[in-house]
Amino acid sequence: MFDKKYIETLFDDFAGRKVLIIGDVMIDAYLWGKVDRISPEAPVPVVALKKRESRLGGAANVALNIQSLGATPYLCSVIGQDEKSKQFLSLLQERGMPAEGIISSPDRITTVKFRIIGNNAQLLRVDEENEHDLDASETLALFGRISQMIEKGLADVIIFEDYDKGVITPDLIKKVVAHAHAKGIPVLVDPKKKNFLHYHQVDLFKPNMKELREGLKLDGETQTIEEVSQAVAMLQQKLEAGMVLTTLSDKGIYFRKLMPDGEVESGHFAAHLRQISDVSGAGDTVISIAALCMAAGAEAPFIAQLANLGGGLVCEQVGVVPINKELLRQEALKMLGK
Repeated sequence: MFDKKYIETLFDDFAGRKVLIIGDVMIDAYLWGKVDRISPEAPVPVVALKKRESRLGGAANVALNIQSLGATPYLCSVIGQDEKSKQFLSLLQERGMPAEGIISSPDRITTVKFRIIGNNAQLLRVDEENEHDLDASETLALFGRISQMIEKGLADVIIFEDYDKGVITPDLIKKVVAHAHAKGIPVLVDPKKKNFLHYHQVDLFKPNMKELREGLKLDGETQTIEEVSQAVAMLQQKLEAGMVLTTLSDKGIYFRKLMPDGEVESGHFAAHLRQISDVSGAGDTVISIAALCMAAGAEAPFIAQLANLGGGLVCEQVGVVPINKELLRQEALKMLGK
């Protein structure tokens, strides 16, 4: 438990922080409707369309979470030169987010995830995307843009938000981590499968259980906290990561941090009982909270507990939505403060 002054001071510290977010951006497109019959053509529901909606998605949803928490996000990514790219930039502008880290390429399309929602439940998702890596020139251009932004003081903390769509490459990871650490900027990672073991010497690495099992090629289910602990220790040694924060779905969250004196601090926090509507975007909320806590110098157990709390809160909403800072503050004071 942490005292209420600690929590209030930390939340106040979020304001004014600058967060550089590197990763795969996309548009989350929603078709909302009502279902009251099954199609005569196939055994599928017929959705009577009521509303269309487009939101910032992927790494841009992390930016929304950062903004909702009171800090300023700076997205760094590569999109296409298509109609959807114009829509993406328009969505950024609507949210008052800077676009100086966004590069457009004629060789890529802008990723769109179409979600069909009937009676407040997701029925189907259709993805329109590229998955090939950026080429060498695109990677160099993106790193150049990132370097400029770091030099301009636009990064108190850096997040790699990887969706395996090719924007993040091993070469980019290596260059950004080296540059960030030379400037004393912490680096956090929300990984996916392709680059999983390329994120060496980052300050915080946040896999979920599926990513942890696949990344380490573990056989079978990792059931107990002891098994999770062993897998995380193995991962931390491989990556030389300062801290690993593993989300365990309905089992909560586990953290393991290597302390400056060589000792290890670790712990497990159970999930808070929630009415789960949709788990989409929960990982984006967790990494956003962790990043701002780390930038503010928060202790590892608090980072894990607040991220666990925030991830659960957004699961109560339908669709991908950012965290509500005031609600998170109230819940933190009630559940974590003494």
